[in-house]
Amino acid sequence: MRMTLGDGFGGAGAGGAYFDPDFDSLIERIQSPRVCIDNETRHDCTLVKVDSANRPGILLEMVQVLTDLDLVISKSYISSDGGWLMDVFHVTDHQGKKLTDQSLILYIQQSLVVGRKESAREVRTCLGEAGGPRTPGGRTHCLEFTAADRPGLLSEVSAVLVELDCHVLSTQAWTHNSRAACIMTLVDTPSARPIVSRERLGYVEEQVGSVVGAHRGPGEKMHVSLSGPTPGRVHSERRLHQLMLEDGDYEESPLPLPVEGDQFAKVNIEERKKESMGFGSGAARMVTQVSVDSWKERGYSVVNVRSRDRPKLLFDTVCALTDMQYAVFHAAVSSHGPVALQEYYIRRVDGCTLDAEVERRRVTRCLVAAIERRVSHGMRLDVCMRDRVGLIAEITRAVRENGLSLARVECRLQRQMMVGSFLCDRCVGRGVVDERRVEALREQIGAGVDLEVKGLSPMQSRRISTNNNLASSNHGDGSSASSEEKPRLSLGSLLWYHIERLSNFGSIR
Repeated sequence: MRMTLGDGFGGAGAGGAYFDPDFDSLIERIQSPRVCIDNETRHDCTLVKVDSANRPGILLEMVQVLTDLDLVISKSYISSDGGWLMDVFHVTDHQGKKLTDQSLILYIQQSLVVGRKESAREVRTCLGEAGGPRTPGGRTHCLEFTAADRPGLLSEVSAVLVELDCHVLSTQAWTHNSRAACIMTLVDTPSARPIVSRERLGYVEEQVGSVVGAHRGPGEKMHVSLSGPTPGRVHSERRLHQLMLEDGDYEESPLPLPVEGDQFAKVNIEERKKESMGFGSGAARMVTQVSVDSWKERGYSVVNVRSRDRPKLLFDTVCALTDMQYAVFHAAVSSHGPVALQEYYIRRVDGCTLDAEVERRRVTRCLVAAIERRVSHGMRLDVCMRDRVGLIAEITRAVRENGLSLARVECRLQRQMMVGSFLCDRCVGRGVVDERRVEALREQIGAGVDLEVKGLSPMQSRRISTNNNLASSNHGDGSSASSEEKPRLSLGSLLWYHIERLSNFGSIR
């Protein structure tokens, strides 16, 4: 089954020039992507093929659309020289199945075509969530802050918002290298509408700033901002990357080890698979490696990344390169078991390559930070509870009172239910969260919470699972809750001759 959007757009009648107001401008129609959803070529995945005029940020937009639908990108061929791009993505759902839902296929086609994004209707993903761009709501206020991470920070902010009659509709928070970034969407509690008073908005921002900066040290960075309802907000996860980048969380990271040799060579791939699976010298822990080299003959800087594979890895890497003002011209992306290999041919947006050693070091550190911000540790609480005023404050307070610290949070309102996950660590050091704390936390929060603890013995895990009050049917397949603990095929193997066949200028090597 092949479905193509963009093959026909109509034209002028025989009586002379005709400008139909229902069509986009001529330039947009000429440059609009041709999107093909191919379920015939491969037996194990669906191919999403895009041919389009190239423009800044288009690669990130395409990856973002597929990522927001909880799809697994198993392979990606990227080629965009000479003002035109030809990209191919091998995708499946999280169960490893092809895309057969016609509404999902139509959504992908419409979302990837310039000028038709607004007509794309909301769809349900394979994980049962509402599919579509994960941007802070356009009709809500958006609170964002960055600060030094500390136990109880999100709990304190959530509590003061309850006191200020602000109801939290969604929360996303990341921590990395002792820094924290958070985005929350708010409405007025009594009216359930956006706050209209500028004085009140200023007061809310001031009070949140006081809480966030309560333990601020001399010269320590901090950022608090409360913005009103605006269309076209930045994708929330991309905005979190931007906040962490602006906050400088990458500065504390050591220089990563370089990627040596041809990482796509079969012998090297097999060695990395053995190491990551517990054999060989690198079995203890797979460390992210990044290197930046020059290819002066073609005027590219070549970025190689080797890391453990996980969902959304491609999005995080492309997002980091885009926000650092680099353009990706070609890319080879591959996974082999739990090992992910990425190779990007880039230039700065001004056309220059990365020649300064200082710039290269910054790029390597920023890429490692972008990859590690989603790394999972500790205990994961999956929540599916009927929404009520102060719910986020109650959950975060329970986490704090049980001696735990939040490492990452993602939850949002869906059909009157607050659905999401809270990733917790022990406040002092990292390690396995003991069973007693898990039981106390479950009892304090109450029904509607599913706990998954990484590192407990099988007997402890079974006991906790038995005591959980949330049936697995409330959140869909329970295996999805651990998608970031168990390596999945989110990137696929790639040979460079595929790019040569897709492009008109021959080999780029």
